[in-house]
Amino acid sequence: MDELWRRDEIESPCIKICVIHPETRLCTGCLRSIDEIAAWGRMSAEERRAVMADLPEREGAHRKRRGGRAARIRRQGG
Repeated sequence: MDELWRRDEIESPCIKICVIHPETRLCTGCLRSIDEIAAWGRMSAEERRAVMADLPEREGAHRKRRGGRAARIRRQGG
């Protein structure tokens, strides 16, 4: 690799599945918030490391069942 173009920065966690979950407001692909995604290019390495460190804790946010029959009944007020 050409040393001139080598960059020492944290890579983006983006996996090109860019869908914002309506309840958690996190991207279902990388688990970052819209604000974190928008600011990523301007973040320092330290700020990026902090976001990356938080991502594993967010992983369970989208694995919960979103409802099924019980959720429909709750939404209908029954």
